[in-house]
Amino acid sequence: MRNNNWQIIGHEWVIKSLRQHVSGGNIKHAYLFTGPESVGKRTVAIRFAQAVNCLNSTGNDVPCLDCKTCGQIERMVHPDLTIVKPGNTGGSLKVEQIREFQYSLHLAPNNAVFRVAILLDFENATENASNALLKTLEEPPDNVVILITAENAERLLPTIISRCEVIHLRPVPKDTLNAGIQNLWKISPEEADLLTQISGGRPGYCFNLYQSPELLEQRRKWIDDMNRLLASNRIERFSYAEEVVKQRNQLIPLLKTWLGFWRDVMLRSRDIDSQITNIDYFESIDQLAQNLQKDKTLQVVCLLDDTFYHLERNVNPRLAIEDLLLGLPFTS
Repeated sequence: MRNNNWQIIGHEWVIKSLRQHVSGGNIKHAYLFTGPESVGKRTVAIRFAQAVNCLNSTGNDVPCLDCKTCGQIERMVHPDLTIVKPGNTGGSLKVEQIREFQYSLHLAPNNAVFRVAILLDFENATENASNALLKTLEEPPDNVVILITAENAERLLPTIISRCEVIHLRPVPKDTLNAGIQNLWKISPEEADLLTQISGGRPGYCFNLYQSPELLEQRRKWIDDMNRLLASNRIERFSYAEEVVKQRNQLIPLLKTWLGFWRDVMLRSRDIDSQITNIDYFESIDQLAQNLQKDKTLQVVCLLDDTFYHLERNVNPRLAIEDLLLGLPFTS
């Protein structure tokens, strides 16, 4: 169900903890929100920024979401809110960005109680950027709250982690997300079931799929491509690699879609049906699970993970995709 206090679906224990920090006057100078992509880290950070600065806060820990301050923070345009994020998809967060935001932190808030900085996707920060942030965390200015988001805390400096209140967000239970989006968007149970399953309990991804139907269509195309490639020969696979790398910004979303599909195949091969996300492709998932050895399904998942690793390290993308496609099973 949708949380009636902070208007967030799920994450009840996280909200309860943060509300206690606000109501008890125990606000930390830095918070680190971790969890899977699109699980709700940025949304929780925004709500927290609203809670500490709302003009009409109920009980001092529930933002009204209607006042001018709440509206500006929601749109990320409040003068006392600084947003720092990588310049583009897959890009790095650079030291110059950290230095610019550090300057703003030493300015007194204009019309808020706290000046808030939200650092998004900080696992993509360069080493110099991380070291620069560490200096601020060691000696934080007064009336400043720093909110950091990252998928995995292990990719951050241990000294950064140790200076933050770490809050890990987990996927929302599917029944909670399902009920929440039906109530919020007034959609059919069938559509809610599909969005809930595909999103894997991640409200942000669920919202993106609902707002942008073209994402669902793109996902279907990529999964259909995968099924077609399994029945293709080497020449056809090389041709596909040549075409797909021309849209470099689509490679990571493509691989994430394929990885989710093959994780479902691996789960099905082990009779763990309750965790399958691509329920609209259950027939093809089941067929692959029956025709392939369990070790082979795991091998493909590992192969996709390796491809992510190589692309992150700027390996020639065409070579990486060609190696991936040649490593896929041939089903005909």
